[in-house]
Amino acid sequence: MRALLAAALAALAGCTGPGPAGQPRERPTIVSLNPCSDAILADVADPSQILAISHYSHDPRSSSMDMRVAHRFPATGGTVEEILALKPDVVVAGTFMPSATRIALERFGIRVESFAIEHDVPESIEQIRGLARLTGHPERGERLVQGIERALARAAPAASSPAIPAVVWQAGGIVPGPDALISDIMRRTGFSSHSAARGLRQADYLPLEEMLADPPRLILAAGDSSTGEDRMLQHPALESLADTRRHVLDPSLIFCGGPTIIRAAERLREIRQAMATGGTQAEVAG
Repeated sequence: MRALLAAALAALAGCTGPGPAGQPRERPTIVSLNPCSDAILADVADPSQILAISHYSHDPRSSSMDMRVAHRFPATGGTVEEILALKPDVVVAGTFMPSATRIALERFGIRVESFAIEHDVPESIEQIRGLARLTGHPERGERLVQGIERALARAAPAASSPAIPAVVWQAGGIVPGPDALISDIMRRTGFSSHSAARGLRQADYLPLEEMLADPPRLILAAGDSSTGEDRMLQHPALESLADTRRHVLDPSLIFCGGPTIIRAAERLREIRQAMATGGTQAEVAG
């Protein structure tokens, strides 16, 4: 253990974090351990500032980023040893970071910034601005915020349009809660949560039988075909729901804010326009 700490201290001694006269750099180098922060940082930071992103962003099953963008950056599993070797000025993490990891990093002089899960669009905008300030590029944060506001404005329904009852049905029959970010994006784009109206909350299970007995107007199938867990979302029995439309919602649009909100709003706008054309069934295979 002592040998490890000595090696870490030696590595840290070569860190170029402070600027002139010991002042912190205006544009620090960063290691991100959170896939949602990864996507925002890729949009607001200089590429040279990002020393590594989380390994989740290199996995299509858990990333909210385009894989071509994600693979421009190294990935890290988030161990203290890996982080110390990268010599970042700042580590960006979620609030779930183990306290032992935080303490170890701070002991070696590495600043740790934690960002909580966003539950609605305003919280995501606050996070964007915080990360943009951290990178030294607040103007890029404002540019991203303006892009989100434009996308939501384009996707907003007419004031006279009633909300469309919809269920975001994830792999295994899981649904998001009424206070999830995707639920807020749905409300802003003309949909209401059918699962919330039934009293279901975050990560509750909605079985096929209940879906068939009390279907919404729209099922948003957000499964992962690579795992086979989305079989229920494409069950043949769903074809009997004559008044229910079914569309695919990429799972990468569900969990993160930032630039993901733009993509989610555009996809929901596309689906609402498709529903306006009539018909009963729609695409359910990715």
